[in-house]
Amino acid sequence: MRKPFVYDVGGVLSADIAVPEHERELAFYSKVLTTGAVPLWRDDLLNNLGSPVIGLGARTPEYDTLPLQWFPHFQVADVAASAARAVDLGGKEIMHGKDAHGESLWAVIVDPDGAAFGIIPVVPCNFESAQQDVRQGCISWLSLIVPNASASRDFYQQVVGWKAKSLEKQKSDELAMKFEMQIDNETIAAEIVQCSGEQINIPSVWLIHLPVGDLEESVRRVNQGGGEVVKEFAEPKYAIVRDPVGVHLALQAGK
Repeated sequence: MRKPFVYDVGGVLSADIAVPEHERELAFYSKVLTTGAVPLWRDDLLNNLGSPVIGLGARTPEYDTLPLQWFPHFQVADVAASAARAVDLGGKEIMHGKDAHGESLWAVIVDPDGAAFGIIPVVPCNFESAQQDVRQGCISWLSLIVPNASASRDFYQQVVGWKAKSLEKQKSDELAMKFEMQIDNETIAAEIVQCSGEQINIPSVWLIHLPVGDLEESVRRVNQGGGEVVKEFAEPKYAIVRDPVGVHLALQAGK
């Protein structure tokens, strides 16, 4: 079962980005995400439950070192240990937040292929949110397209704590290899894929999949707002898009 939002090791809580042209970017996302008769997102980019699932911040000097991409926050058992392990495996530590006693609170890591992500401690369960079967207006899925899926699988297994399940390639697939990254035997947080044949023209970044009420209208607003549709998929129905400053993400037909 695809369920990125779990209060446990490997669970995904949110995603952030610091962007130039902040007002333009805010206007773009506000229009693109709020489609459908009952929009899943609000104009301020909170989901329809009022939860801050994604954060769109201005690119101030203190954030100049951050890659220009959405980076999800993964829960890990030990932030300091995971950050050190990522560096040992060829990744880079961009930022590392600590408390007054020097204890690690969070870190921003870039993997060997350039994909950025945050690591945070396991968050205590929010029972009200956890009991909702469908969380409308949230990150519905995460995917990472890489040149070497096996190497990326090994990196994230050791850094985040995921398990990995290899999926058989279908004849119609443009994929050479695909792994489901599991929180446990029943819960899947993300996928790591390696393309074959025609390459999807995007860098190796974590694609956050955001559900929208009317995918066709959202895609139209991407083009209208200065973004670009990179590729559309029929099943499951979603589109990889690029926003006005060049950031990639996926829009998915939601409920």
